[in-house]
Amino acid sequence: MCISTILQKRELSIYGIFCLQRSGMDRDTVDCMVSGPVPKDAKALSGFLFIIEIDACGVGMDAAQFGKVARGVNEEGIQYYDKLINELLANGLQPYATLFHWDLPQVLEDDYGGFLSTLILSDFHDYAQLCFERFGDRVKHWTTVNEPWSFSIGGYVRGNFAPGRCSSWLNPNCTAGDSATEPYLVTHHQLLAHATAAKLYKDKYQKIQMGSIGITLISSWMVPYSNSTLDHRAARRALDFMLGWCLEPLHSGAYPLTMRALVGKRLPKFTKEQSEMLRGSYDFLGLNYYTAFYASHISKSNGINVSYTTDSLTNLTVERNGIPIGDQGGSDWLHVYPQGIRELLLYVKRYYNNPPIYITENGFDEVNNATIPIKEALVDNRRIKYYHQHLSFVREAIHDGVNVMAYFAWSLMDNFEWSDGYTVRFGIIFVDFSDGLKRYSKHSAKWFRIFLKK
Repeated sequence: MCISTILQKRELSIYGIFCLQRSGMDRDTVDCMVSGPVPKDAKALSGFLFIIEIDACGVGMDAAQFGKVARGVNEEGIQYYDKLINELLANGLQPYATLFHWDLPQVLEDDYGGFLSTLILSDFHDYAQLCFERFGDRVKHWTTVNEPWSFSIGGYVRGNFAPGRCSSWLNPNCTAGDSATEPYLVTHHQLLAHATAAKLYKDKYQKIQMGSIGITLISSWMVPYSNSTLDHRAARRALDFMLGWCLEPLHSGAYPLTMRALVGKRLPKFTKEQSEMLRGSYDFLGLNYYTAFYASHISKSNGINVSYTTDSLTNLTVERNGIPIGDQGGSDWLHVYPQGIRELLLYVKRYYNNPPIYITENGFDEVNNATIPIKEALVDNRRIKYYHQHLSFVREAIHDGVNVMAYFAWSLMDNFEWSDGYTVRFGIIFVDFSDGLKRYSKHSAKWFRIFLKK
């Protein structure tokens, strides 16, 4: 959920600075979700959800909103979320809150490098405690970190997400960073931040507040490029480097064996105490799925231009023999492969003890074409097909014994899509960014209402 610019005390954030430096665009000049006084706008939001017959809403807590807790709390930010949560509940919607979705107060980046430093753990603890104390009486579902893989890869391997660090040979826009070491360090600290917040919640708040806490991971499905043993192994390695990188420590307390063997000393190690704190540190697993790739084996690199992208010894592609793995969405990375969500769910069941799973993101984007009439933009039959196919495979996975507890579409409304900005639209509700953020239900929103009644 984007944060309204009416909150003047909001700290400068790493994403706000990044957008201004890279593109001259302020991500906060357009607020996609809540654009005015909370009671009025949350009721409008609730009205859309009521019409579609949805009963839960994801709420991303903005760390930059509250500032560095040790320096004092921004009470205006607290009041903002208080009102938002209260209005959602008053309108029959359960808030599912996320503590960290890739944005930090810029002061933490300036002071010690953000998630590059272990100092983040103390600040994250204080921030989580603040949220649990102020909102935990009403918020019963907490996610600590959203997609640590995406934050590490975008922010520290490719440099196309904040804070925009990477090896310059990968992206000339990066003026600092090391794509061979920093992503591993940042993921390590995100996992420890999760474990710190989860332990705090379980030790101090859970018994009183009667809520649950988890983490959200993302993974594509990896299809062997050929039937060769090498390509089958490559597909499994690719899953280890995307999903297992974070899920294996939560399951066993250690990184996957493949990563330990291939990354070597560049991969941080957990202490015995950290491993114990990580193991089983979630009540539910949030899982985001969008697409799939073909994976093929490549030989070991010569040691030149080493990065996370070369460590797994796999080549990921969206085509095989000139044929795409699926129809392309608005983004070049999203190709429709609906059976992949079932395969991914079964994979988690098989290798990670079938945890309770919330599918926290699943969706399809289209290019934001400002030249077509709004009436035409509301016709999103490809999105309807995407959801229908994916939900059908989710149902199959449930029949196969996967413990799926919830499903969230990404996204309710068109919004700021990180490195893509406002160039693509994921929403089932159209947002007119050029006319006061007026909103219109797309055909997919109407389809969801009918689907949920079946």
